[in-house]
Amino acid sequence: MGLNRREFIILTAASAMAAGCQAQGGDTFASAKGLVDAGPVSNYAADGVYPGFRDQGFFVIRSGEKLLALTSVCTHSACRLNAAPDRSFICKCHGSTFTAQGKVTKGPARRDLPELPTSIDERGHLMVQVLST
Repeated sequence: MGLNRREFIILTAASAMAAGCQAQGGDTFASAKGLVDAGPVSNYAADGVYPGFRDQGFFVIRSGEKLLALTSVCTHSACRLNAAPDRSFICKCHGSTFTAQGKVTKGPARRDLPELPTSIDERGHLMVQVLST
């Protein structure tokens, strides 16, 4: 089974991006598409950033009545972001920073962090649609 030209280019670009971040001491992230059960909504009662699903592709953020999920992948280099104590996000690959709402505060990233689709199921669990990166 061979790769077509498009598949080869995508695979090559993803490999090069991963190697670039790894060479700079960062860790890259490629998530699978799918619905992730982030647990009971009651787990997110207090305002703050919940990093428990960082390695699965997202952070859960509670701000007042609003509960949302933001990607944990930098929009510049596809490296995993870290949550800072001030509720901002930092990319250790190239130094981009984002607010708790996902807005870029320092580049080289130019695009804000995407908000991922969420829903609450019949059990009261937060369900997050993880997108492939």
